Amino acid sequence: MACSLKNFIHSLDPKSLPRILQIQSGYYDEDSEKLGHEHCLSTGDVIKVVGLKVKKILANNCKSEDDNVCPATVELPLNFPGLFRIVADKKPYANVEEIVRTVLIGPESQQPCFYCSQDIDAETLTIQQGEKIIFSSVEDSSGILTVNCGVIRNDQMHVFVLPLSQEGDFYEWEDDQTYTIEEIAEWKIPRSRCRNVIFTDICSAVDSTHLLPVDLNGCLVLSPIYEIQAVMKFQKDTVHFFSDLDVEVKDVTASYNINSFLQPLSVEDILEKACDEFPVVVAVIEGSVGSKHSYNLLCPGREIVIYKKCQATRILASEIKSNPYRRHFLIPTSYKGKFKRRPREFPTAYDLEIARNMKEKLHVTATKAFKSPYEELSSVSAGDHFLIPQRQISETVELGEKEVESALSCEQILLLNKTYKSARLPMCMEGSFVELVHDKRLYELMEICEDFHLPFNVEVAMRDLSIPEDILAGVPCLQLEEKIIDSCLLISSLNDPTEIWEVPVHHLNMSFQFLRNHVEDISYLPIKSIVEEVTEEQYYMMRKYGNQATNPPPRPPKTHTVEESKTLFLTIPAQSVCHTPRPRKIWKMSSF
Repeated sequence: MACSLKNFIHSLDPKSLPRILQIQSGYYDEDSEKLGHEHCLSTGDVIKVVGLKVKKILANNCKSEDDNVCPATVELPLNFPGLFRIVADKKPYANVEEIVRTVLIGPESQQPCFYCSQDIDAETLTIQQGEKIIFSSVEDSSGILTVNCGVIRNDQMHVFVLPLSQEGDFYEWEDDQTYTIEEIAEWKIPRSRCRNVIFTDICSAVDSTHLLPVDLNGCLVLSPIYEIQAVMKFQKDTVHFFSDLDVEVKDVTASYNINSFLQPLSVEDILEKACDEFPVVVAVIEGSVGSKHSYNLLCPGREIVIYKKCQATRILASEIKSNPYRRHFLIPTSYKGKFKRRPREFPTAYDLEIARNMKEKLHVTATKAFKSPYEELSSVSAGDHFLIPQRQISETVELGEKEVESALSCEQILLLNKTYKSARLPMCMEGSFVELVHDKRLYELMEICEDFHLPFNVEVAMRDLSIPEDILAGVPCLQLEEKIIDSCLLISSLNDPTEIWEVPVHHLNMSFQFLRNHVEDISYLPIKSIVEEVTEEQYYMMRKYGNQATNPPPRPPKTHTVEESKTLFLTIPAQSVCHTPRPRKIWKMSSF
C-alpha cells in the first residue's frame, strides 16, 4: 500500500532498517535543492533506506476550536535555546505492543510512564486503575518480547513484566520536566504522532523568540523532518534527502532481494559500528590512493574479513637528512628489526637536562661558544666535552638577595690531561651540543622507548626478517619522535584467513561493500603489522592532534640582559622534548 514518504518515515522503526522502497509517484530533477545531490527520484525507482536522522523540527501553534485558519509553520533548529514542557498525549494506546512500537524505551532518564484506564493483573501484582506505570526496558526471551515495568508504592519500586499482548487503554503520564528541542527530537516524539509542547523559557542570553510562530499562544505542535540516507539501485554512492519530499512510496522489502544493492561503507562507518557487530565480510570497492601495503589485501575487488576494531601504539619516525624532503613512517611496536644509536643534537642545556634521564652518562661536545653572565656558572668554548650525570640547584647572590637559578650540574672533561672538573651550565645558554655515542649495542624498538626519552636518533642495523620488504632498512638515519595511539582494524583475506593484519585506518580513504556477518569460529593467529610510510600532510596532522595533552613546558629564554638577570629562573621539571616552536616564558620564584 502506497503512502507519503513523510508518513512512512515518521512511522518507521529505525531498528527495522534497511528497508526497500519503490517510488510510486513524484519526480525531482538534478537541480532540486532539497535533494542536495546529483540524483533524482523518478516513478518506479527502487531505493534502500539505510539510515535516519532528525534534521529539523517544524512547529506551529496548536489550533483552537474557534480558529478556522490553518496556523503558519516555522522551522526550529535543533540547537534552539529554549525549554519546553511536554503535553501528555490524549490519544490512548490500545495495547503494550503499540507503546513498544511507537515510544522509545531507553535508559533511566528515558523511561516513559503511562497509566491504564482499568486494573491490570500482572503476575502476583495488581496494577490499579490510574496508577503510574514506568516502562523500563524491553526484553527478548527465546524470541518472545516482554516489557519490564514498575510501580512505586510507599517509596518502594515494585517490578513486574507485561506481555506485548496486554490490552487496555494506556494514556501517557503527565511529564513535569522541561526539555530542549534536541532532547524532544531524539526520544520524546512518538512514531506516527506529533508532539504538543508548551514553551517555557529561553535558556540562553541570545533572544531567539523571533524564531517561534507569530502570535504564540504558548502551545506548539512539533513534527520532525528526517534526513534519509539511502542507496539507489546500481549506484554505489549514498544519497541523502529529506522526508518531507512530496513523494509516495511503497515498502517492497519482503519481495525484493536486498543484497542486489550496493551498501558502501567508509572507514568511518566501520569504526562507528558496535563491537558486537563484528566480524563482518566486506568487499573492497575503492582502494586508498597512494597507500602501499605489502599485505595486498586492500585492492579493489578483494573480499576481506574485518574481525574487530582496536587501538594500537605506533612510533612516529622521520628520516634525518639535510634535504628538505623527508620521509615519515609509522612503526608498529611489534617491529623485529634492531637499531644502532646515532648521535643526537641538543640546542640548549635544557635539552640536555631532559635527555639525561637514562641508565648511562650523556657524553656531549659543544659546537658553539657561550659566555655565562654569572660567575658561579660555567662559560663554554667550542670543542669542550661534558659528562651529564645529574642536575642540582645552584645558588647565586645578586644585590644582596638570594635567588635560585636553574642550572645543569655536570662534569667537564679536560682532554689535555684527561681529568674532570665540575661545571654548571645555565639552562638558558645559547649553545649547541652533539652527542658522542660509545654504545655499540643493538636495541629493539621497545627497549629504546623504555630506556630513553624520545626523540631519539637511530639507524637500522638489522632489518625485520619477518616481512618481505623492510622500508626502514635503506634509511641512513632515523629519528624516533613520539608514540601515537592509532585506530586499527584486524583483517584477513576471506579465502586465506591464516594471516591476520593490524591495519591503521586514520589515513585510509576507502570504501567497502558490506556482504554479510562472519559467523565462523575465530581462532586468532599471531597478528602481523608492517611499517607504513605516511605523507607530509598526514605526518603534520598526527603531530598536531596526536598528543596535545603531553606537550612539555616551554623552554626558558635563551638570553638575558643585565637587568633581566636580576630575576632568575625556577627549576623546570624534566619532560619529553618537543622540537616544535613553543612560546617562551620566564619562570619566577619569589622564595626558596
